[in-house]
Amino acid sequence: MTTRPYPSYWMYKDNRGEWRWTYEASNGETIAVSSEGYKRRVDCRRSIEIMQASGSSPVWLPADLADAA
Repeated sequence: MTTRPYPSYWMYKDNRGEWRWTYEASNGETIAVSSEGYKRRVDCRRSIEIMQASGSSPVWLPADLADAA
């Protein structure tokens, strides 16, 4: 049996038989989940690739929250 590395994405089938993913941090805690189920595994994998490619995307913060704690 292989040991799962962390952080990592985990692809699985939900109760409806659709593909989904979760992203778990180095401590094993889930920090992101797919927002939808996918009929095809390749589509689920593509959504993971999109997430991975968005690492350099800016973080947007509304001006009225700039000083919020």
